[in-house]
Amino acid sequence: MSTETSTVAADVAALAATLDEATLAHRTTDRLTDTTDLDLPTAYRVQRAVIERRIARGEALVGVKMGFTSRAKMIQMGVDDVIWGLLTDAMLVEEGGVLDLAGHIHPRIEPEIAFLIGSPLSGTITPVEAVRAIAGVAVAYEVLDSRYANFDFTLPDVIADNASASGFGVGTWHDPDTLDLGNLGLLVEIDGRPVATGSSAAILGNPLRSLIAAARLAAEAGIELRPGWVVLAGAATAAMPLPKGAHVRVSAAGLGRAEVTTR
Repeated sequence: MSTETSTVAADVAALAATLDEATLAHRTTDRLTDTTDLDLPTAYRVQRAVIERRIARGEALVGVKMGFTSRAKMIQMGVDDVIWGLLTDAMLVEEGGVLDLAGHIHPRIEPEIAFLIGSPLSGTITPVEAVRAIAGVAVAYEVLDSRYANFDFTLPDVIADNASASGFGVGTWHDPDTLDLGNLGLLVEIDGRPVATGSSAAILGNPLRSLIAAARLAAEAGIELRPGWVVLAGAATAAMPLPKGAHVRVSAAGLGRAEVTTR
């Protein structure tokens, strides 16, 4: 192995350790880009290294989450493509269950559309191929929690930090053939009070486009979307602060609801 390769590997490992240890200690850390020249490919390598540390502790990959799936967010971050993060079984919250926020720094929640993968997907696919690979569709939520103070980060920082993925919950799975996913109304309620409304159209115009993008990113990462995995297609509204002691209900037309209580 060359000296240059060893140096790059050591840098990725050190950066991953910084983020992982901040997560375990429930504390913020400085942005990686404050001290490191971090490009996007290296940021994704850091992300994978963080997940590999979690897998080494016994977690298992169960899916992916898509980010920057709204045009407004792309403009805000100065990008023209989506990003993704990886989901593990430790991030999954049982439907109607309790989420302990003691392990979070500054959690936020956003409504999502989720896909259940029924057959392997990877590479450039058509909408027809995407639909054929879906075993189910559901309303869902994602809990975000950045390791950086005040959710202040650059694009490489957030990619390295697994796209701020922290937790997720999914409602009842439905047959995707029975729904037009292009414009489903979504509602978020906290303690019975509506706090956000949106449409699935905010997710790249149609959440199915997000699944197609996920297959492309999977190929670029050298993996595939596996049967049984969940793909969170992206947020239909802005993320909202998630308080302790709250009951949250996310509902979508035709898909029912997903609920969680925090403590």
